Amino acid sequence: MIEYRDVHKAFDVPVLSGVSFTVGTGETLAVLGPSGTGKSVLLKTTIGLIVPDAGDVIIDGQSVFAANADQLQAIRRKAGYVFQNAALFDSMNVFENVAYGLPEGSLKKLGRREVTRRVARSLEEVNLDPAIVMSKLPAELSGGMRKRVGLARAIVGEPQILLYDEPVTGLDPVNAVAVDRLITDIAERTHVTSIVVTHDVEGALSISDRVALLEGGHLRFLGTPDEFRRSDDTLVRAFADRQAAVEAALAGSARSSRIADAKAPALR
Repeated sequence: MIEYRDVHKAFDVPVLSGVSFTVGTGETLAVLGPSGTGKSVLLKTTIGLIVPDAGDVIIDGQSVFAANADQLQAIRRKAGYVFQNAALFDSMNVFENVAYGLPEGSLKKLGRREVTRRVARSLEEVNLDPAIVMSKLPAELSGGMRKRVGLARAIVGEPQILLYDEPVTGLDPVNAVAVDRLITDIAERTHVTSIVVTHDVEGALSISDRVALLEGGHLRFLGTPDEFRRSDDTLVRAFADRQAAVEAALAGSARSSRIADAKAPALR
């Protein structure tokens, strides 16, 4: 479905330096890497939001950078983009924000009733009650709800590809797990091809079919989550060991909490 061919991009200094790999139809690929290593830049090249200095991206057999304006619009209609901070329009309510994700041609052809039905269905798919949230403004929603509205907007047009830019950044652990589950559920239910750029190693390993690790503008690792955990590569190990340390700390915290509860006097 997606092929990156020797993609280069520099902003004063090189950000991507010859990145090449493919993403299969229906696959979920997580992209990890240190900050500033080009993860979000790579994601934006996928549908031509950023033009590389060299190389190309092929979407379902079509070159993104050789495409004319009509062809590029057709490519973009195949993709839904979930922005890092949801990127909702503050002056629009939830209904209007989600409906904005429908192709312009569809908005013109569909009646108000059908648009409302599609928006409501998308909100239900991300576990939001349309009757409660459709009339609310983004400022009236929690961070987790705004993330889910952003996801509803991305899926309302029934895309073949979903691109996630740091979907759990800024969320508490409970909401982060909920969003990860939504990503998995949507992928399994719709067979959409997904690329998830994230700093959340645990989430990445739990939702992905394969993991890519970028470092210094290069593809450092590409493989399954199990291969990532077993890798001897020093940078991969640093990411995997950091996650193991986090999991151990969380387990220790839970254990301490249980001990404290056991020692606490019973309430009478």
